[in-house]
Amino acid sequence: MGMDFMNSETKVNLMRAFAGESQARNRYTFAADKMKNWNLQILEQAFLFTAGQEKEHAEIFYNHLKDLAGETILIEGGYPVDPSDTAAQLLRSAQQNEYEEWETVYQAFGDKAVEEGFLPVATSFYRIAEIEKTHGDRFGMLADLLESGKLFASDMPEYWMCLNCGYIHHGVNAPEICPVCHHPQGYFIREHMAPYTG
Repeated sequence: MGMDFMNSETKVNLMRAFAGESQARNRYTFAADKMKNWNLQILEQAFLFTAGQEKEHAEIFYNHLKDLAGETILIEGGYPVDPSDTAAQLLRSAQQNEYEEWETVYQAFGDKAVEEGFLPVATSFYRIAEIEKTHGDRFGMLADLLESGKLFASDMPEYWMCLNCGYIHHGVNAPEICPVCHHPQGYFIREHMAPYTG
């Protein structure tokens, strides 16, 4: 006979994960606002894209708690405080937080769920952990480009897409202003990194 869910550590871990994902979503929308203000719209979009996925993770964890509707679950947990006034530091903080969820937090939560006999919950923890790694990789790659001065420049000609209108430019640098929609360089991304392209 499996453990009673109400008395499980998995129940608490689910609420911790729900809280963590909810906070990540908010941190990323805050970061997106800063990126927009700094005319780094491709970084704004990366943060918003990831925030949407964090919202979905929160909902998955929350739905695992549906049998406890009407209950209040008390949790203790530590959550990052990492506001910054630099784009690179916001990206690096996000990368670190995503890797922590991937490497330690959700692995441990998944292992506990297996131990307590909640295999569907364990599967969610393990699969979402892998997604968090892709988030960390994305933030790290963008931070690398930004820190090396290569976010809008390349050593060899590339195709650059304006995320606002779709204009494609070929050159070593993204245009400072899109010649079609007149949006700033912050809207340009390497075409191979643009959404829905091959």
